[in-house]
Amino acid sequence: MDKEQLDKLTAFIQENKGQRKFTQSVELAVNFSGIDFTKQDNRLNLQVALPNGKGKVSSVIIFADDLNIKSKAEAAGAKVIDGKSLPSIATDKAQMNELLENELIAQASLMPQIAKSLGQFLGPRNKMPKPLVGGDVQSVINSISKSTSIRSKGKYLPTVHCVVGNEKMDAQQLAANIDEVIGAIAKKLGRHTIKSAYVKLTMSAPVRLI
Repeated sequence: MDKEQLDKLTAFIQENKGQRKFTQSVELAVNFSGIDFTKQDNRLNLQVALPNGKGKVSSVIIFADDLNIKSKAEAAGAKVIDGKSLPSIATDKAQMNELLENELIAQASLMPQIAKSLGQFLGPRNKMPKPLVGGDVQSVINSISKSTSIRSKGKYLPTVHCVVGNEKMDAQQLAANIDEVIGAIAKKLGRHTIKSAYVKLTMSAPVRLI
C-alpha cells in the first residue's frame, strides 16, 4: 500500500471509529474486470492468514470423534460436535444456522458423514468444514481464527468481500492485512483483473483505496 492509500485509510478509520456501541469490523470489497467468473478455474475460494489477525478470535466448531482431538479442541476453546449428532443437527434449523456463524473444521474421517448429513446446506454457502490435517489442533484453530475467507458469491458477480480487521486496530496493521488479501487475489487471478478496492466499517459508507 502506498503512502496516499495509507493516509486515506488512516483518515477514514479516525473519522469513523467509535461511532457505534460495538466494535465494528473493517471490511474490504474488491471489484474485478476482464475476468470470466462463469469459469470454475476463475472462481475464488481462498483462506488468507492475516499477519495481524482480525482483532478478535473467531469462534470455531470442530467435528470430531477422536478423544484426543476432542480434548485438545475443547482446551483451545472450540465447540466439539461428534459424528452421532450429525443427523439431528441436519433437522434443527437453529443449530444449522449456528454453523454458519462459526469457522468449521473436521476430523478427516468424518468428512463423508458431514457431506451426507450437512452437505446440501453447507455446500452452497461455501461453509463445508476444512479437514483437520495433522495432530496440532491448537495451531490449526489459531490459524483459522486469524484467517479471512475470500469466496466468489456467484457466477456473474465480479466482486468479493472479506473482513480484514476491526476499528481498534491501527492503520498500519490494517494496511498489512489488506496488502496480504490483495496479494493472494493477485496471485490467483493476476493484478490486472483488480478494478478497484473499497474499505468500510460495519455500519459506515465505503471509501475507495484502489
